[in-house]
Amino acid sequence: MATTYETLRADIIVAMKARDSVTTTALRTADAAIKRAAMDTNKEIDDALAITTLRKAVKNLADAKVEFEKGGRPDLVAANDTEIRILEKYLPKGLDAVKLDALIAGAIQETGALTKKDMGRVIGFLKQGPEAALIDFSAVSKLVQAKLP
Repeated sequence: MATTYETLRADIIVAMKARDSVTTTALRTADAAIKRAAMDTNKEIDDALAITTLRKAVKNLADAKVEFEKGGRPDLVAANDTEIRILEKYLPKGLDAVKLDALIAGAIQETGALTKKDMGRVIGFLKQGPEAALIDFSAVSKLVQAKLP
C-alpha cells in the first residue's frame, strides 16, 4: 500500500497530465511543504510527517478563508474551499465524537487531571496514543477544557 506522500506525488503527475492547474498547484504546494518540514526536522518523509503537514496546511487555509469572508472576497473564499477539498482527500478520517469523548475521558482519568492547569498532561497523553494521527488537537483542546473545571 502506498504511503500518503507517494499517493500525493502520483496524483501530481495525474493532475499535470490532465492539465488541471488548480489541483496541480495545490498538490505541488503541499509537496513542497512536506519536503520543507522534512528538512526542518531532519527526518525522513513518512505518513506522520505528511499528515501533520497537510493538517497544518488545511488549518491555515481555513483560517485564511475566514479572513477572506470578513474582507468580502468570495473569489478567494472559493479558491480556499477548493484547495481544502483537494488536500482533505489525503487526510485520514477523524474519530467519531463518541470514540473521541471516550479517549478524552480515559486520558483525564489516566493522568489524574483535576483542573484546566492539567490540560497539558492530558493532551500529551493523547499525543502518545495510537490514535494520535486521527485526532484534531485544536478541537480536542476545547473538549478537554470543557471537561475540566
